[in-house]
Amino acid sequence: MAAGGGGNGPAYRRIVLKLSGEALAGGQGYGIDPEILVRVANEVKDVTALGVQIAVVIGGGNIFRGVAASVGGMDRATADYMGMLATIINALALQDALEKVGLQTRVLSAIEMRAVAEPYIRRRAIRHLEKGRVVIFAAGTGNPFFTTDTAGALRAIEIGADAIMKATKVDGIYSADPKQDATAERLPRVTYIDVLSRRLQVMDTTAISLCMENLLPIIIFDLTRPGNVRRIVLGEPVGSIVSS
Repeated sequence: MAAGGGGNGPAYRRIVLKLSGEALAGGQGYGIDPEILVRVANEVKDVTALGVQIAVVIGGGNIFRGVAASVGGMDRATADYMGMLATIINALALQDALEKVGLQTRVLSAIEMRAVAEPYIRRRAIRHLEKGRVVIFAAGTGNPFFTTDTAGALRAIEIGADAIMKATKVDGIYSADPKQDATAERLPRVTYIDVLSRRLQVMDTTAISLCMENLLPIIIFDLTRPGNVRRIVLGEPVGSIVSS
């Protein structure tokens, strides 16, 4: 489990980094921004250099959003499967970027696609991490009606991660939307119950409930500030933590 922050060594032994597809699009809003890929790859490299095992769960909203398509009249299950395929495109792009900075990576997909990714097998994922490889979990949970946030929480629990770190464009959790409410306060620490009862936009309720039941801390942080992943891993107070 987590080793506690403040010392010289990492505060976490094994983490899951949750990246949205939108994060990969950067300022262009759609597709994949190569500069963002390079930056994420370097952040991940900095963390692995500390001896920390890291897995990445990636979304697909920069290419296709299942929920939006279902609102437009498409069958929800079909739309969600298409969204899962979008996450595989992102996972392969991230794998390429990680390998260019010298990291060994494996993409594990919840939907079998043997030509480009290994099928997701829990023990295999753990073995890859133990061997120092970065594991990228693609295709969500493999089931429609579940978000990649839920996939992130599920995979983190399955592999025994010490925390799930969700990358966003804001520096933590706020009492209200800081863009719309000037009085919104940043909340450095929040409980799972608070997140659910106050409907704070952290993750969907299924993901929060999973983390709460399994006492998995959620760290919400700003990906746009370079070095934040390393700071969190070293135990610095960055972003907001959701815990019991």
